[in-house]
Amino acid sequence: MNAGDSSNQLMSEINVTPFVDVMLVLLIIFMVTAPMMTQGEKVSLPETTSEPLKLDEKQLVITIDKKKQLYINDFKVSSSFFKEKLLKIMESRQNKEVYLKADKDIVYGYVVKIMAEIKASGINKIGMLTVPDVKNK
Repeated sequence: MNAGDSSNQLMSEINVTPFVDVMLVLLIIFMVTAPMMTQGEKVSLPETTSEPLKLDEKQLVITIDKKKQLYINDFKVSSSFFKEKLLKIMESRQNKEVYLKADKDIVYGYVVKIMAEIKASGINKIGMLTVPDVKNK
């Protein structure tokens, strides 16, 4: 075998074109489906003119839907065990902050009752989540 003869050498190359094609298709699929994947229950929030709030993925969100069902993040909780569950969750959290999402058609008294239970659980801050009012801008 001659040192200068390159015709007998094996050449190994990986063809990355199919890989790139598949990755681009997956990227497009994820870009289209990502807006459809929202967290939590569907709630019709009241509209306000306040500035948007930056939510962290680690934030605790309590949701009250039209049927007065309670959710802690995505998990449905019975109203009789709500305070107990919240106390257990707060034991392991340093951030004593909660965001409340209540449907706009819920009776105000029920929302205040839930807020009182949240405060009784030792939570210092309660943030109310709303939808921006685009009609008045």
